[in-house]
Amino acid sequence: MNSLEINGEGLRAVDIFRFVTDSTVKVKLSKSVFASIKSSYEFLASKLRDTVIYGVNTGLGPMASYLIGKEQLIDLQTNLIRSHATGMGEPLRQDFVFAAMLVRLNTLSKGYSCVSVELIERLVLYLNERIAPVIPTHGAVGTSGDLVQLAHIALAIIGEGEVDYKGKRRQAIDVIKELGIEPYKLKPKEGLALINGTSVMSGIASILWMHAKNLLNIEIKNSALSLELIQAYNDGISKELHNLRPHPGQIEIAKSLRELLETSQLLRKRDSLNRNNKITDTVHQISDFVQEVYSFRCTPQILGPILETVTNSLQVIEIEINSVTDNPVLDREHKEFLHGGNFHGDYIAVTVDQIKMSLVKLSILSERRINFFMNQSINKFFPPFLNLNKPGLTLALQGLQFVATSTTAQNQSYAFPHSIHSIPTNADNQDVVSMGTDASLILDKVVENTYIVTTIEAVTLAQAVDFLQFQEKLAKSTHEMYNKVREKVATVIEDRSLTKELSALVEYFKSFANG
Repeated sequence: MNSLEINGEGLRAVDIFRFVTDSTVKVKLSKSVFASIKSSYEFLASKLRDTVIYGVNTGLGPMASYLIGKEQLIDLQTNLIRSHATGMGEPLRQDFVFAAMLVRLNTLSKGYSCVSVELIERLVLYLNERIAPVIPTHGAVGTSGDLVQLAHIALAIIGEGEVDYKGKRRQAIDVIKELGIEPYKLKPKEGLALINGTSVMSGIASILWMHAKNLLNIEIKNSALSLELIQAYNDGISKELHNLRPHPGQIEIAKSLRELLETSQLLRKRDSLNRNNKITDTVHQISDFVQEVYSFRCTPQILGPILETVTNSLQVIEIEINSVTDNPVLDREHKEFLHGGNFHGDYIAVTVDQIKMSLVKLSILSERRINFFMNQSINKFFPPFLNLNKPGLTLALQGLQFVATSTTAQNQSYAFPHSIHSIPTNADNQDVVSMGTDASLILDKVVENTYIVTTIEAVTLAQAVDFLQFQEKLAKSTHEMYNKVREKVATVIEDRSLTKELSALVEYFKSFANG
């Protein structure tokens, strides 16, 4: 069976991505989790009558000073879910929903949140049956976790609200009846445990990290091909140059470019400039360029910090998806409840902001190279907009540049860190908030935009290859990329709409995000 074992530890972004993109993957609980889940649940039950426990026998948030009678403990949990399942806006994508549910399952499986085995098994059932609670986009401030979004998951667990099931939006109660199961009845603390944590933002971040890594790989290949097309000097990516400034990312990008271009016939050695141009006693201009513009020559220095940001962010995300982000939680060793703030989302909020800004910079680099090849007054060689027909009568890739320019500009408008947009709320109980969920959703927009820009760059570069007829001189790696682009987008001779072809190429590039 194609399965994913959950044990509260070792869950990776690639595991989440695999589950949400492959409907044949089934979740199964490790046998190791049951003892700790059961013992923590039993410990909570033994303390309900003589211990004040936040959110279990007290009110919530600023109303924590209200003690709840023992006959109303279940009502409190149900009221919490119903009152917070008030999100607005378009629903989250199903892959984001399943990612959030998977992360919540993983953290509850650690056995510190005092939930029952029955609740854990109900989450497994929903995941394996691919029952996706409908979760509106708006509502989370990302500080006492993703309260509003997770409340919509919890609402579906108890048989209320709406779900997407087998391609249709339906009432949750109808789906679970169809499956022959009863609505889940919450036990003390389980409502709070379901909604108090960073599972939505960190689940989304896990998926988007995979795409960020993929986009960087696409842009490295675009960069290699662009260097071939201008017949750049090879010293710009030399090991000797980059060892003089030993940032790991810069060194790695330069190394990747050297490896991609190892079989290229197009890069030039620096001494070719001296052979072809003689210094005389008079000032005179030569036709050769001495140095490439920065969008080519500084590729390792630009993509290097992006690589480091993306690489380092994975550790933060994977620590988070394997963490206990509930409150309160059980200290199993000392048999006491710990009250704190592990639900605060700033680790994810700051991290996705950093990834977002890196991808915005990547899209700027991509757009500038598109402009170089389109703009005859800059490149001094290629026809306007890489027109392979009759410039003036036909417009070639002119429309594509508008799309790249507007999409990059939109990315720039998203670049401001959303994690600093803290607004106190909850009667100033939550007086510093993370906005991590919204930050993750903005990153999603930047990811989508960056796919568009880098795809347009790939088409632009392929058109330049056709103009130069360099196919047989390309490196093996860049020749393969050229061929893949041409499988989706044919050479533009006569003007035509490219929307469908570009969309197909975007989806093709996305397919490599699975690692």
